[in-house]
Amino acid sequence: MSSIAISSLLVALSIGVIVYLTAKVKFSVFGALFAVSIGLALATNVPLEKVVDLLKSSFGSTLGNISFIIIFGSAIAICMQKSGGTLSIASNIMRIAGQNNAKPAMAWTGFIPGLTIFCDTGYIILSGIARSMSASSKTPMPLMAAILGTSLYAVHCLVPTHPGALAAASTLNANVGMFVVAGVIFAMPGMLAAYYWASFMCKGKSYAPAEITLEEAELAQRPLPSFAQALLPVVLPLVLISISTLLTTLGYKTGVAHWFHFLGNPVIALLVGMLCGLWLLSKNGGQKGDFTHVLEEAIVKAGPILIITGAGGMFGAVIKESGVGSALGEALGGASVGLLIPFLIAALLKTAQGSSTVAALTSAAIISPSLTTFGLDSEMGRLFAVLAIGSGSIVASHANDSYFWVVTKFSNIEMQDSLRVFTTSTAVMGFVSFACIWLAGSFML
Repeated sequence: MSSIAISSLLVALSIGVIVYLTAKVKFSVFGALFAVSIGLALATNVPLEKVVDLLKSSFGSTLGNISFIIIFGSAIAICMQKSGGTLSIASNIMRIAGQNNAKPAMAWTGFIPGLTIFCDTGYIILSGIARSMSASSKTPMPLMAAILGTSLYAVHCLVPTHPGALAAASTLNANVGMFVVAGVIFAMPGMLAAYYWASFMCKGKSYAPAEITLEEAELAQRPLPSFAQALLPVVLPLVLISISTLLTTLGYKTGVAHWFHFLGNPVIALLVGMLCGLWLLSKNGGQKGDFTHVLEEAIVKAGPILIITGAGGMFGAVIKESGVGSALGEALGGASVGLLIPFLIAALLKTAQGSSTVAALTSAAIISPSLTTFGLDSEMGRLFAVLAIGSGSIVASHANDSYFWVVTKFSNIEMQDSLRVFTTSTAVMGFVSFACIWLAGSFML
């Protein structure tokens, strides 16, 4: 058996061990990820002198990318909860959509903002609304989490307002304008498939809806903030990020646009959202010293999420260092099966190392020299190649993906429930999106 086959087997085994330790033995998630990461690094012949440095650097870089976002996002959620803002938004959405339409309302609540914001940022901002809608509509929380998580994820991987899709389009020299339109179109059937699959996976199960806390029950008995006021801490960060993204797409980088790019940085945008949340809290039952209390509570709440997310990034880095992902991609890169190969390369890379952005970028680099061989060396061919890569980078979000842990921990659901409902939904979403892309390509290429 070749060394890469052995490494692939070890990676699959390590994922199974993490699931067993956390779901069956109820072992600490961080402990399981840390122990398995060290074991995998040693088993796949990562040089001994590199093991500790690899663990530290990957853990730190993951935290560096998301720590401020998670802390400020947690602070927004706390302000929204304490002020009654989350209840106000949920009750108004329920009133507009109707009690029986909570699930589709949640899907579009994720899909539309997801066009311009990263999936993890969007989930952190919107998770409080998902919990409130789950509680008020008696919808199981694993289902509501999967609906919100996949609706954000579909556009994150298929629309080039996001880094992976944009980088792949640049590498393949695809038409970005056409990619935006096509990405939105093909993200929709994938989102719908994930929606129905998640509903099917929860059918007949005893998954509980989110619980309304005593504090929220008391808030519901008094006047809530207006819908417009409650939306401000949630919508303003989305607007700032969207403006920055739009200006970047149009090529504006200096002058006034420079300030919008600063304000549209997710860290600054969420800081602005937190300040709006504190203002909302001050108008609705807040007290002196709330700023300190909110930050302290946010840090306490964000701590476990940060640690587990960092450990997930660490696990993904060890898998990447093992060479399994790149070897699988290169092995498939020599075949010629049209759109199927870009999809399979991206799907294998995504599943193996966890990052959709890395999967999309690497896949584009692998197939770029072979576009003629694949019959994709035309404007439409390049467009469909990058769409196939985007759909592949959806499959599948699990323990080595930081977004998986954001969805799981911010929803307060068990890992095995998240794997069963959310992870399988991302797999279905990727395959259905690709099936639609392949079908359209058979008529247009």
